[in-house]
Amino acid sequence: MQNSADLANNQHNLSNYNAEQIEILEGLEAVRKRPGMYIGSTSSRGLHHLVYEIVDNSIDEAMAGFCDDIQVTIHQDNSITVKDNGRGIPVDIHPKMGKPTVEVCLTVLHAGGKFNNGAYKVTGGLHGVGMSVVNALSINLKVEVKKDGKRYVQEFSRGKTLTELKEIGTYKGRSGTTITFKPDPEIFEETVYNFEILAQRLKELSFLNKNVTITLIDERTNTKEVYKHSGGLVDFVKYLNKNKDPIHSKPIVIEAQRDNVQVEVALQYNDGYTENLFSYSNNINTTEGGTHEAGFKAALTRVINDYARKNNILKNNESNLSGEDVREGLTAIISVKVPEPQFEGQTKTKLGNSEVRSIVDSVVGDGLSTFFEENPAVAKKIVEKGIQAARARLAARKARDLTRRKNALESTSLPGKLADCTLKDPRFCEMYIVEGDSAGGSAKQGRDQKFQAILPLRGKILNVEKARLDKILANEEIRAMITALGTGISDDFDIEKARYHRIMIMTDADVDGSHIRILLLTFFYRYMRPLIENNYIYITQPPLYKIKKGKDVKYAYSDAELNNILDEIGREKVEIQRYKGLGEMNPEQLWETTMDPQTRTVLQVKMEDAMKADELFTMLMGDKVEPRKEFIQKHARDVRNLDI
Repeated sequence: MQNSADLANNQHNLSNYNAEQIEILEGLEAVRKRPGMYIGSTSSRGLHHLVYEIVDNSIDEAMAGFCDDIQVTIHQDNSITVKDNGRGIPVDIHPKMGKPTVEVCLTVLHAGGKFNNGAYKVTGGLHGVGMSVVNALSINLKVEVKKDGKRYVQEFSRGKTLTELKEIGTYKGRSGTTITFKPDPEIFEETVYNFEILAQRLKELSFLNKNVTITLIDERTNTKEVYKHSGGLVDFVKYLNKNKDPIHSKPIVIEAQRDNVQVEVALQYNDGYTENLFSYSNNINTTEGGTHEAGFKAALTRVINDYARKNNILKNNESNLSGEDVREGLTAIISVKVPEPQFEGQTKTKLGNSEVRSIVDSVVGDGLSTFFEENPAVAKKIVEKGIQAARARLAARKARDLTRRKNALESTSLPGKLADCTLKDPRFCEMYIVEGDSAGGSAKQGRDQKFQAILPLRGKILNVEKARLDKILANEEIRAMITALGTGISDDFDIEKARYHRIMIMTDADVDGSHIRILLLTFFYRYMRPLIENNYIYITQPPLYKIKKGKDVKYAYSDAELNNILDEIGREKVEIQRYKGLGEMNPEQLWETTMDPQTRTVLQVKMEDAMKADELFTMLMGDKVEPRKEFIQKHARDVRNLDI
């Protein structure tokens, strides 16, 4: 990333960004027929992806050193404007197409500077690919280019050109590109933008690209946020650790460039027990990891063990610390910029370039070794934390061996309190985790024994945010859950061994029930995260009220629904029962309202953003009181249900 001083030095390159550097691979085809192939889905995720595609083009300009200001605006009608002060998309006639290059970029798939090494050394979004896809999926799109002292404008609709490129005057100051588009409601199931989702991604981009100012404006609510992080990844790590207690004050920073691969790493340990490792390649969050992550982990484990041996902190008779040990309490960001990234995996979020592993390993190995030599006090703290983790791991292994099942379907090894189902195909089975023995009894009687298993919990489970694994595995309720699910936990987790593909959290509709629910979700998030990522976790919605008029019985799940029902059936001679807990329902009522797939209401737990989820769990369940207090005060008005 180049700073604003370097921007001036790049002015002589401005003329080089022209038609010859935009290479065409294929025509714009089938994007409207099969949008999912290009943007993942036509749900809310795909809708927001359109914005990222345009912003990525501006970020490419920033990475090349030509842009330091990007502005994103959500308009009243949910159209979007993205404005930057880069070089401006070329407006000269494209040699192969005979049209202005800006029009080619917006109407031809795979027409972009990304594919011709002259325009960009490194790109995030596939420059040009994104723009044409956004154009194809928008009811209207307008581009304005400021370049070489002149202003140009052109309009499109659903991928087709509406107007010729027009010169509309001159400008003073910086060049740049402004794109305004409105997603096509014929394509998208959802056309309302979520400020928080865009804010999270733009904030992330500002950390990854220091000295770029990114502004997000929401005209619907008169909200404006400005993101600028001159500290880059250091600021990112501090932000992630803001509700945690670091064991060394300043994050460790390692930066180097080798064989055209730029490596940037920032890391800081805290006194917690969970690992928070986020990796990026060319600004894309590689949630499935990849070679850069593998190189980082190998170097970290090697350097910490070497230092511990050399300084006699680890004795000869003690075994090496494992990767899991040295990453306990670690918050780290790995960002690489690779000229030709190869993305693999289910969601194309795993970096596959084999050469990157050895480059990151070498850069991190050298940088961390030097840091440890120069900062022995910090190095000692980090090594000692790893040794404590290793001891806890050995204790946990003993506890874990007790919970590990000899055979996934061997009923003798299942917890005694589990009422299992008769079906053995996990795809059709569901397990209800039920609060309390009385509700557990009703659930056992009311369920469909064929596919529904019941696991009653006594009281609240341990808050895993504040405990090490050995203590967690000593907790009887948690052990019962692990054994019943059959997947193992943490590094031993294997989703193929899941005995149920639907895990239903069934708690009372009161404050205690909510607390048990968040304790369970914290456990699943920290130790069985793939269950959430694969959409296996559900929250049941038991009714709050039973309304009886004559022989007619209805159930209401909220105060608003109760009022609607009363308006509909009349308020005379009505019996209303408010359920304080699941135990008040008989088995038939529990089946009808909460367990019958035909009539029940359930919420599927989804994780859109791992970073945001981590922040929430740390804040809600961690040691620091002040952030939790602020959160409660901020959201107090949203509380619908308070037991006093």
